[in-house]
Order: sequence, then C-alpha cells, then structure tokens
Amino acid sequence: MATYNGSNYIKNQVFSILKQLKENDELVISDDGSTDNTLDIIRSFDDRRIVILNHKRNESIRKTTYPHYLVSSNYENALKHAKGDLIFLADQDDIWMNNKIEIMTNYLKNYSLVMSDCSVINESDVIFSDSFFSNIHLPRGLFLNITKPIYHGCCMAFRREVLDLALPFPRQTILHDTWIGVIAENFSDVKFIDDKLVRYRRHFNNSSFSGGKSKNSIYFKMMYRVKFLWQVIERIFSIKLNVLLYKDYKVS
Repeated sequence: MATYNGSNYIKNQVFSILKQLKENDELVISDDGSTDNTLDIIRSFDDRRIVILNHKRNESIRKTTYPHYLVSSNYENALKHAKGDLIFLADQDDIWMNNKIEIMTNYLKNYSLVMSDCSVINESDVIFSDSFFSNIHLPRGLFLNITKPIYHGCCMAFRREVLDLALPFPRQTILHDTWIGVIAENFSDVKFIDDKLVRYRRHFNNSSFSGGKSKNSIYFKMMYRVKFLWQVIERIFSIKLNVLLYKDYKVS
C-alpha cells in the first residue's frame, strides 16, 4: 500500500485487509510524507504484521510532476521491501471484500497475475456502480494496453516472479499497475475474474484518473505512450538477453 494524507479512509481499508491476513503475512505500507494523521491511525492498530516505510521524496518534484508518477514511485518503494511469494496491491481509500485474498490466492495457483472486478463507491461508502469493468478480456496485448490501459492496481495480485521481472521500475516513471500488467502478459499467464473483490472509492482527491476523462494534453498522451513502449521493449529485450546468457534463468 502507498499512502499520502489518507486519514479520511485509511482506517477502514487497513481493517479490511488485516482481518484476512494470516499470522506470517505482512502489510507493507510506504508513506510519502503525510502531513495529516495517516501514520497515527496506522500505528494505532498495533499489529506486528504492519511494516511502515518512509518514502524518500523530493518536494520540488512533487510540485512539478504528475500525481500518478509520485504514486508509482511510492508503490515501488513498498514493493522493493515485500517479502511474500504473493503480492496484492492496495489503495489507501478503498475497502476489500472479506473473501478477496482467499479467492485470488486460489487463482494464483494457476496464473501469475490475477485482476478482479470491483464495485465503485463514493465518499459516503455508497455504491454508485456495481461494476468498474465491463466485458474486458485479459491478456490484451502490448499495443492495446498502451492505447487504452486497463490494469488497475487495487484489483491486482501477482506472484513473486512477476515482481522480479517488473523491478526496478523504468527510469522514466510510468503507471505502476500498467507496467506490471504488461510485463506479466509478456512472460506469464494473466487472468481477469468477474468477482467484485474491492469497493473502489471515487472522489475528488483520487490520484488515479481511471474511470474519468483524462485532462492531460494530447502531447503528453503521445509522449507517454512513446516512452512506455520504448521502456517495455527495452525491458523485454533485457530479460530475454539474460535468458540467453544465463541458461538457468527460469520463469514459471
């Protein structure tokens, strides 16, 4: 989980996660310098399974870059410290369904990455859309993911081998969930399931522009896609080169 000034909703989200975790599981939270009481709320759980990290950020960058770039960098910090074989991404303001981990863990026995559907709630926890995804199919292929990205971090879970391929994130930071999803598609099996396992919160302060019309300029959109494509190709080439050089490299 990546956090930043999430005190309004963080308590319910952390609770919805902790009650599903086993004794040896962990909830890794990377905080991007919250100035509200987000960290106080998290610490109040007094749960040894919670690991709190401070994301070292540059305030000047915060003022000049796009919010989702900062979020991706914060998630990368959390993912670098994750120790588990199965990794679930979580937003700070959503609510997990009680059977999320159980259902997705079963699918992860056969797939390297799984993404579920979700319902959409407002600031008052009222559901205003029963399904966020309608008739989608995974995998989608590299070019379709670039033109219309569909991977949504809060609905994703994946195995350790996917994380090993995705880290480190590209030098020119892109959306972390799209990056992980595309890398998984190119080297392993991915699966979309219809189960609605998250109550995804849409509100004014969302850092993600998913579900709404992007306000980015046409120039930004074009350059983003060009950079994304180049970085994916570069990573794929690098991985395949390592396979040729080191025969013992194996992706299950």
